[in-house]
Amino acid sequence: MTILYNKTDKKELRRWLRRDSTKPEQILWSHIRASKLWVKFRRQYSVWRYILDFYCVEKRLCIEIDWESHFSEDGKEYDEIRTEYLQAAWIEVLRFTNYEVTSNIEGIIEKIQDRVT
Repeated sequence: MTILYNKTDKKELRRWLRRDSTKPEQILWSHIRASKLWVKFRRQYSVWRYILDFYCVEKRLCIEIDWESHFSEDGKEYDEIRTEYLQAAWIEVLRFTNYEVTSNIEGIIEKIQDRVT
């Protein structure tokens, strides 16, 4: 059986990403932890070769925060391939930009709440 979730070879990278998280990731994480979503999210959770910004195991929901590199042609193509893989694994992907997180965190929490309830 192949291990797809939180592979040990990605453990140090996941730790580093948690330690060195971006400001929008910190903002969203503080709201996810403090909100009344009634589900648990994990930060920097790996699925196959991908590391997800936030993942709810119970709802099979991935939340990604996109920054500048995601808007290049290569970034868009990589994100499409990644999203297709995750959807094939029955994982829904919600994407938000850095700007959305910093300017409309309440709206983002509402969208996440709508999805998990």
